[in-house]
Amino acid sequence: MKEATYAQDGYDIRLEWGAEGVDVLAGECGALVIVDVLSFSTAVDIAVARGARILPLPFRDERAAAAAKAAGAVLGGERSWSLRPSTLLDIPAGTLLALPSPNGATLSVRAAATGTRVLVGCLRNARFVAGQALTAAGGRPVGVIAAGERWPADPRPLRPAVEDLLGAGAIVAAMRVLGGGKASPEATVAASAVLAVDDLAATIAECSSGRELIGWERPRDVELAGDLDVSTAAPVLVDGVLTDVSE
Repeated sequence: MKEATYAQDGYDIRLEWGAEGVDVLAGECGALVIVDVLSFSTAVDIAVARGARILPLPFRDERAAAAAKAAGAVLGGERSWSLRPSTLLDIPAGTLLALPSPNGATLSVRAAATGTRVLVGCLRNARFVAGQALTAAGGRPVGVIAAGERWPADPRPLRPAVEDLLGAGAIVAAMRVLGGGKASPEATVAASAVLAVDDLAATIAECSSGRELIGWERPRDVELAGDLDVSTAAPVLVDGVLTDVSE
């Protein structure tokens, strides 16, 4: 792989997809923003905005319970708090919640292993995360990672997801307004996409992922994910835990 080519060398704001995107951008960027709108990033935003902290876990088996116990965390799914954003609207400040996720949490852990500063963003906190990412990057490029989903067939290849394109685009657009520098073509197209959508909430609800969750009787989770710039939280991974450092 020609790293300079795929890493979008020469651009200040970059965008890629999934685990491979993390790998190719991590060494080039001072900060990576993980975007998994439905639902990890939205759940994290809601929790940390209330003063909770999130321990991201890349697995949902007995290892998750062991990791939560070792950290003194409540495991997602216990006490009703889970990956569903609507279950976190009343989570108390100070709670440490271990949240397994095959997309957003997995990418966060993978990105952190590279030594790059890691943030988690979505539509709800796009503007605040954009500003924090620029600061965290320390003058180096910022990479935005759209998580995407997985096709329900082995070997479960990546499915680029509209909601993550829009979430990533909103963050890119905000960084450009804040003077973040030159955006790569990939990042520019994502920003253009979000600016072209008249009704983000309706688009999130009507895209494939939104319809899937609504079919699972989770309309409130989809509604929460479709709100733009309603949060002032900026979740940053510090010592393995996502904490709001926007204040």
